[in-house]
Amino acid sequence: KNDNQRLSRETMKLYKEEGVNPLGGCLPMVLQMPIFIAMYQTFSSTIELRQAPFVLWIEDLSLPDELLIAGTPIHVLPLLMAGAMFFQSKMTMKDPKQAALVYVMPVVMVFIMWSFSSGLVLYWTVFNVLQIGQQVLTNHLKKSRQSEATPLAL
Repeated sequence: KNDNQRLSRETMKLYKEEGVNPLGGCLPMVLQMPIFIAMYQTFSSTIELRQAPFVLWIEDLSLPDELLIAGTPIHVLPLLMAGAMFFQSKMTMKDPKQAALVYVMPVVMVFIMWSFSSGLVLYWTVFNVLQIGQQVLTNHLKKSRQSEATPLAL
């Protein structure tokens, strides 16, 4: 019951038998990092983006967004990004032991992205929303295939 080494060996054996790469979940993040770094550089240094209004409260894609509420500047995009991250994590979480991560990561990302350019945070937010849409579509297709495969009991 408490043999962690045996558990690790059995887990790795199962991964080999099923052809699963334990680091496979990291691949999308690793592939995205060069794009993220390039966009950070672009939004930080591109002169054309400075003082160029975008939509609604976003007045400059090269600076953090600010929405004045009662005289206090609020960065809305990092909060929207955290909400999208939380929702996406809740949708894909299968292990209840990871519940703390669902709550902690969006908060950590808010602090990381708080002073980043609004263009970069907007990219991250849109990416998360697209992942949510992809997950909803995947779940819908999976349910419809399962319902087609299940015969009706008479």
